[in-house]
Amino acid sequence: MAEINQPMYILRDDTERFQGNQALRMNILASQILASIVRTTLGPKGMDKMLVDKMGDVVVTNDGATILQEMDITHPAAKMLVEIARKQEHVVGDGTTTVVIIAGELLKKAQELYEDGTAIPTILMGYRLAVAKALDILFNISTDARDKDTLFGIAKTAMTGKGSDYAKDELAELLVQAVMKVEAGEEVDKKLIKIHRINGGSVEDSEIVDGIFIDQGRARDSMPKEIHDAKIALMKYPLELKDLDNAKVDLTDSLQMQAFLDSEQETLKDIADKIIDSGCNVLFCQKGIDDVVQHHLSKAGIMAFKRVKNTDVKRIMKATGAELITNIEDLTAEVLGKAGYIHEEKVFDQILTFIEECEDPKASSILIRGSTRHISSEIERAMEDALGVVAATVEDGKVVFGGGAPEIEIARQLRAYANSISGREQLAVIAFAESLEIVPRTLSENAGLNTIDLLVELRASHEDNINMGLDVFEGKIVDMKEFGVIEPQRVKKQAIQAAQEACEMILRIDDLVAAAGALQKVDEDENLDHSGMPPAPGMGGMGAMGGMPPMM
Repeated sequence: MAEINQPMYILRDDTERFQGNQALRMNILASQILASIVRTTLGPKGMDKMLVDKMGDVVVTNDGATILQEMDITHPAAKMLVEIARKQEHVVGDGTTTVVIIAGELLKKAQELYEDGTAIPTILMGYRLAVAKALDILFNISTDARDKDTLFGIAKTAMTGKGSDYAKDELAELLVQAVMKVEAGEEVDKKLIKIHRINGGSVEDSEIVDGIFIDQGRARDSMPKEIHDAKIALMKYPLELKDLDNAKVDLTDSLQMQAFLDSEQETLKDIADKIIDSGCNVLFCQKGIDDVVQHHLSKAGIMAFKRVKNTDVKRIMKATGAELITNIEDLTAEVLGKAGYIHEEKVFDQILTFIEECEDPKASSILIRGSTRHISSEIERAMEDALGVVAATVEDGKVVFGGGAPEIEIARQLRAYANSISGREQLAVIAFAESLEIVPRTLSENAGLNTIDLLVELRASHEDNINMGLDVFEGKIVDMKEFGVIEPQRVKKQAIQAAQEACEMILRIDDLVAAAGALQKVDEDENLDHSGMPPAPGMGGMGAMGGMPPMM
């Protein structure tokens, strides 16, 4: 056979491909850009981001999860960091900014080692050794605690630096009360706690409801607006006739038509009579309620609600003891729940229904107030984060003290551990230790403090006390245990693990193939500037972020 000397193409002409060192640099740089965007939001002195979508809606927040969710990121490596942030939010509810900036720093250190001649597999092996040792150190420096004071400190720490900062004591107290109502041993079902925001009023007007509430009103205005000594029926059964749009009914004269309509009316009246006969005076239905049924229920003095959300139904069950009925034939007095008082109220511009004076409610609700939509939204996000970390503390019973103390202590012990390792893996372990220090360094930078001097002082203080951390308000090194800055062990554990996993996934990529236009070319000679902001438009690589123009 004759030798073929012409090139063979297996990809489309317009396909972009980056190999080896170029692909690695592109992926690391894209990850660093993303980390630099959220880095300035970390800590009590962190700044906010304003995000504007294509419809013109504005979100002002310093919540890492919200920022990453709202940004329209296209670079695949950056998307991996967004994914670990989502995982952090799902597992713990907080620490999304921390996990992204640690991953970005790990990649930066890995690139430095690689350019100095250390092979990628060696770096990855060193990182694996480091993360295993770091988690062991984290476990040893953690403290057992799940008492009310600890939960209060956890909630306050989670809300510090966010829109709720000036009212964090009051909000933390509300949250801890709500969690303690629903906790079952060492388990907290966060779905049983409803956090609802209303625009109008001040943050200090926020309150925990004596019972629960749902954000909807009665099915019909003629129904009672309040019920004392409520007997509650919960139904998944639709209280209406089946849809006949696709059915065929042959009617030969008007009498048959009237008989058909009368039969429908009678069927609907029978449904209403069964509800009335059960003895209930309040009905919550997950499905629709026919107008005829509503009419009969209203005449009987029954307060009814239709199309109630599944999460609300679950909380009503826990609060009142009602059983969810899927067949109307099963509706009897034995399955009804009880509440002392149910009433509908208009709070500012929203209709709410309050279910109060429950005997032993295992569900709770918090009503968040804020003067504007942006303020109330940010407070709601802060409360959701705090709920996640408080629930994690109740479930795990393990906490550490914040202010950068855990990261500094883990880094200190990792350096000592690195001396026991031979080969270039030792360099990777040291790089991992230095990467963890990005957390206290960022806290200091965001507060405008002398970062170098404080880091040196912080490292030295850990020779005597592992709880020493950075007080960004006073610019001093203090005992975080006495200062009351507490974080769940789970937040740190998940952040360290997830950051290393994402870093390893990105470092193992040596070939990037993309459809034309899917990526913007990254200039290998470009680097992040010292402000922590993305470089000039020539950087590219992130695609359109939230529809915003390139930053100059």
